[in-house]
Amino acid sequence: MDYQRVLEVDRPYEETVAATKAALAEQGFGILTEIDMQATLKAKRGVDIEPYVILGACNPAFAEAGLAVDRSIGVFLPCNVVVSARDGGGSVIRIFEPTLMPVLTGMAVLEPLAADVAGRLQAALDAVAAG
Repeated sequence: MDYQRVLEVDRPYEETVAATKAALAEQGFGILTEIDMQATLKAKRGVDIEPYVILGACNPAFAEAGLAVDRSIGVFLPCNVVVSARDGGGSVIRIFEPTLMPVLTGMAVLEPLAADVAGRLQAALDAVAAG
């Protein structure tokens, strides 16, 4: 099983970031953190990379349900969504594969929750793809 879901779109980076945030919001995810890796690596390391942002997306109901099963589930929160510019134009969206949570933890009880999260994140990707 792959560790990520990937969507490539022929859309400018800034527009893709905005569309991704809107699609996540439609699925009940708020953005708790936003890390501009391009700016951070330039400032801290003097390294130039493509525009690259990590969005910390959280759906409070899903977070509550996961934490009710096991408080250590917090290591998976928030769901990281990466948007980066693609060489030659367009953008790439990457999301950690939520169905790995029960596999990695060995807690089968998390399978329905992980499937629900996966479905909503896929719906967000589909919305961005539909443009």
